[in-house]
Amino acid sequence: MQDRLNLLRDEYDSFRAGVVCEPRGSEVIVGALLCKPVDPEATAGVIFFNDVGYLGMCGHGTIGLVTTLAHLGRIKPGKHAIETPVGTVYTHLHDNGSVSVQNVLSYRHRSDVTVDVPAYGQITGDVAWGGNWFMLVKDHTFDLKIENRLNLLAITTAIRSALADEGITGKGGALIDHVELFAPPSNPENSSRNFVLCPGASFDRSPCGTGTSAKLACMHASGMFAPGMEWRQEGILGSVFVGTVKETPEGVIPTITGQAWITAESTLIFDPTDPFRDGIRFE
Repeated sequence: MQDRLNLLRDEYDSFRAGVVCEPRGSEVIVGALLCKPVDPEATAGVIFFNDVGYLGMCGHGTIGLVTTLAHLGRIKPGKHAIETPVGTVYTHLHDNGSVSVQNVLSYRHRSDVTVDVPAYGQITGDVAWGGNWFMLVKDHTFDLKIENRLNLLAITTAIRSALADEGITGKGGALIDHVELFAPPSNPENSSRNFVLCPGASFDRSPCGTGTSAKLACMHASGMFAPGMEWRQEGILGSVFVGTVKETPEGVIPTITGQAWITAESTLIFDPTDPFRDGIRFE
């Protein structure tokens, strides 16, 4: 699947941009290109992308993908393997419509990393992998409310830029393109609330499946989370993903459960005379 992603990016990137960029999409849209799986035992392969590039994995995108396949009549409740560029994830479509995603191996790469962020001072967090690379910050004074989204975008974008400027990366020099802030939940039944900056200039409307995976990996590495425990991650809109883990010597295998709903069926038209046929790009 990584080879297919490379081919799509190198030779057919206009497809990505035409689908998810304006005028057909926007910076908040994540696209999922279905592919024939490499392993015939898998249900499907998928490449996730947004308005600025490609994603290794996408938790809420996988939940949406499985929900869509069920809507199309291609799958029924049960277990389904989905191949992604960073590995195979194992999903379970439940009878009530919710979806569990057993994600790829997730782990904390570095703990207590401090970065100097212009206009905001020193920010400390963990660098972790959950299918994408994250900087996870829990000790801060920012109010995680949807009405503060523009300020939160500015803060997290500044953190991401400072990480790049200081050469702080994921494993093997990988770009840290997601920044996640944590705070107490608005609903006391939940474990935590988050705000997640995605690649580009948008924030995750969901509680972020790969970000929750990275969070569970960090807590497990600190001895704060173990198999049998349950984490209820509340997103900026108040929606919730429920997370559990399995232990491995290298980290954890998280399982994230949530639900998606079908909102539309549409046909995209690519008129060859349209000057913005391949999307409006702001990068």
